[in-house]
Amino acid sequence: MSKDRRASSKKGAQVGSGGQRRRGLEGKGPTPPAEMRKGHAKQRAANAKARRAQGRPATARRGGGRSTSELVVGRNPVVEALREGVPAKMLYVQQFIDSDERVREALQLAAERGGINLMEAPRPELDRMTNGLNHQGLVLQVPPYEYAHPEDLVADAADAGEDPLVVALDGVTDPRNLGAVVRSVSAFGGHGVVVPERRAAGMTAGAWKTSAGTAARTPVARATNLTRALEQYKKSGLVVVGLAADGEHEIGELEALSGPVVIVVGSEGKGLSRLVGETCDFRVRIPMPGGAESLNAGVAAGIVLYEAARRRD
Repeated sequence: MSKDRRASSKKGAQVGSGGQRRRGLEGKGPTPPAEMRKGHAKQRAANAKARRAQGRPATARRGGGRSTSELVVGRNPVVEALREGVPAKMLYVQQFIDSDERVREALQLAAERGGINLMEAPRPELDRMTNGLNHQGLVLQVPPYEYAHPEDLVADAADAGEDPLVVALDGVTDPRNLGAVVRSVSAFGGHGVVVPERRAAGMTAGAWKTSAGTAARTPVARATNLTRALEQYKKSGLVVVGLAADGEHEIGELEALSGPVVIVVGSEGKGLSRLVGETCDFRVRIPMPGGAESLNAGVAAGIVLYEAARRRD
């Protein structure tokens, strides 16, 4: 073995190291504040706030697609839909129908609202339209719902000079739960709801009815991929907060709810999907002293939205 090779096997600093090991032992100074730490949620929020102060870029995308037309079938469902302000463009009435109180009310409500065309049709035609359902001589046609784009909700908040407060639904398939969430978002000053394009509830007549009319002023956006939509929200400065029964934080402890935030609610029973759960900055739980295992999406969203609204006052 040569002399040079024996020297290279010795422990300690080597010739020409320039003192790198000694400098590596030196402290790096105090930890910078959260707003200055790269990738931290507070830094994202601060960057987004600065971008909003400079004005929204003109290239923001608009529109999240349309649903298909829907038929509300039967005397009671038609009357309830008209009472609750479900948007409609055509009321089909069977020729020579045996009129009763519900038929008269449906015709009166349609006339009072305006913009709803009345069309008489023979029973075989209504049977064909409804695939043989028991329509009882009344069929209401609901037009396609115009979904927003997820980015529109953040842009609307910026236009109002407010921190975005958005609810995203992961795997919620009951339209009534969607309608209840829309109602809660409207009640607590939120900026909209995001739903996945597939395997999720959409803005049907049932969702409209449960929203008690608030769907007319609270946008619902549809995302092709919910995980990617949440990642884009994070890049825009929003903190992603997921509700989970085994969450590491309680909602009363989470300061993030006072700033730009998207609250993710999973389905009752299954909760958040794996990829969505991994995308969340925080997973929070709702304390339930009564021992219930879970809450439905509408109730859970309402509780967290109340906490967020309280912190923003």
